[in-house]
Amino acid sequence: MSITLTKVKESQKHILRNLYSLYLHDLSAFTAKLEIGEDGSFHYESLERFWEIDGISPYFIKLETDIIGFLLLLERPFLKKENDFGVNDLFILNQFKGKGWGREAVNLLFEQRKGKYFVIELEENRPAVSFWKKLYAEAGIEYQERQKVMDEEPCLIQTFTV
Repeated sequence: MSITLTKVKESQKHILRNLYSLYLHDLSAFTAKLEIGEDGSFHYESLERFWEIDGISPYFIKLETDIIGFLLLLERPFLKKENDFGVNDLFILNQFKGKGWGREAVNLLFEQRKGKYFVIELEENRPAVSFWKKLYAEAGIEYQERQKVMDEEPCLIQTFTV
């Protein structure tokens, strides 16, 4: 079985919206900033911008033909500073977690897109912090890390080059 990254078409944004609600639900375990909407789902308010702004690129993570998650990549021209890419969000459905598919998706991204990256995690999101640090170690990626408060949340930011 193989993993692919497929750019999300605007006609598929309803699928991405549903996945984002699940992602935000998972993320709500690590922050009090996320609240459920009146309709019973979590909302990502900026979703429409993904197809309006150059350099915000959502990808479905597919296992064969099945969508098992998504990745939100920030790139130029949206990014204007020293980084070429930023992995803004990475989500794998629970039934596929712990099987290496997220790692395989990120490694595929790194094969396809070389450059200087940044990744940001909430400090409280220990599973995400552990995932990324294990990935760096396995891939032999040397990274620099710093702490920064973003939107009143303590975060870790790693920068590295692939």
